[in-house]
Amino acid sequence: MSKNSTYKNKSSVTAIKADKNGVVGDWFYRELFEQVPFNMAIIDRDFNIVQANKNFGDYFGRWKGRKCYKVYKNLDHPCVGCNAQLTFQDGRVRVSDESGVDQHGQEAHYVVHLAPLKPHKGEQVKYIVEMSRDVIETKNLQMEYQLLFERVPCYITVIDRNYKIIRANENFRDVFGDVHGKQCYEVYKKRKTKCPNCPAAKTFKDGIVHHSNQVGINKDGEKAHYMLTTSPLSRDINNIAHVIEISTDITATKKLEKEVIEAERLAAVGQTVAGLAHSIKNILMGLEGGMYVVGRGLEKDNKKLLNQGWEMLERNLNKTTSLVRDFLSFAKGRLPELEMVKPGELVKEIVDLYGKIAEDMGIELAVEKGARVKRAPLDPKGIHTCLTNLVSNAIDACRMSEKSKGRVTIKVYDSNGNLTFTVSDSGMGMDYDIKKKLFTTFFTTKGGQGTGLGLLTTRKIIKEHGGKISVQSQKGKGSTFKMIFPRKRLNDLYDDGKQK
Repeated sequence: MSKNSTYKNKSSVTAIKADKNGVVGDWFYRELFEQVPFNMAIIDRDFNIVQANKNFGDYFGRWKGRKCYKVYKNLDHPCVGCNAQLTFQDGRVRVSDESGVDQHGQEAHYVVHLAPLKPHKGEQVKYIVEMSRDVIETKNLQMEYQLLFERVPCYITVIDRNYKIIRANENFRDVFGDVHGKQCYEVYKKRKTKCPNCPAAKTFKDGIVHHSNQVGINKDGEKAHYMLTTSPLSRDINNIAHVIEISTDITATKKLEKEVIEAERLAAVGQTVAGLAHSIKNILMGLEGGMYVVGRGLEKDNKKLLNQGWEMLERNLNKTTSLVRDFLSFAKGRLPELEMVKPGELVKEIVDLYGKIAEDMGIELAVEKGARVKRAPLDPKGIHTCLTNLVSNAIDACRMSEKSKGRVTIKVYDSNGNLTFTVSDSGMGMDYDIKKKLFTTFFTTKGGQGTGLGLLTTRKIIKEHGGKISVQSQKGKGSTFKMIFPRKRLNDLYDDGKQK
């Protein structure tokens, strides 16, 4: 604001005083007419503009001696349905949205307030004051918002408290069809009732943003995976009338993930076939050796040779059984069957299974359970297999070491959003070269007693849970295997499983 205008305003404020009769001077109304932030014009009953302020002239241009319909809309006749004419007739105030042209001939959009002016009460309306305000910027913003809403590369819907879709953008309509007025659960998932664990219901209840992965069905009946975010359309969490749902389609990503997993599985199976053929060849050689010894025992009626040959046959048949069982478990591609379980109970089952065996070998099997380990969605059979493999390996590592006493410790605890199982042993440990081969097909440190598939199967099951496995080991001091399961990933898998 300039010094002059500041001075003028201060002077005006000082002078706004009514005289002793309560009458404010005419200058006040003239000043008000010029300073209001509207385009103001006064027209007579013949639609002549008899007065206008500076804002009006700046916006519409020359007005003196011209008709209002000419100035506003460049017409040569009064407007059809002229509101000013109606106000002249009934003396009522009117507000309307209008379109016309500005002083440059450009299209203009404005809101007009019409108010009657009467010299004296009871007389007819002699003049009308027209106050107009430009809304082009508002309309442009509305158009930009509309374009953004329609063209943004995700699905957007607005639902009311009855879960009825009152608005959906173009992308959503393209994928899910014409959905206006339908319930969101009907459109997204072809359900007749509200979805369990509904994120929109949570937002209506607590007024905060919720995220989740969902699986729906598009208008063509195909499965659609999407990441959903629900947000309240209100700043008052106690009065949320609508929720906006924004979804990102991840169907292609899910398909790609599935293909990658399948490709990795097939690659692993391919590598396994070569190792399997080698293992079968060794077993067959063992069987042939056993048959030869049994044959020699029969020829010589030698019971010692018979027992020796029979023992060779039994040992190799057992190896065949173990190999086939482990191979089938490893090669099987399936999703984990998750259910809410207590992780501590799974550990207890393993201790019950291996406690006596370890004790007979002079090995202590101990459990350390973290405080407040919460229930978790796990495949109990899969995790049982993992713990069985790791504890069995740990006991063997203690047994094969030169130490007189061994110790195997199982821990389960929650930390930083992860559920973690660890199996530690005080056995022989591993050097760098052995650690590098741990998760390769058919590698074993147990000689003829192992199939080399146990750790591979363990890692596969952990990956199916969205987790990972790590190992720390020092030759001569022992090893620690750690299974880490992010709880968020487990919950997502669990939610996905419930929706199928």
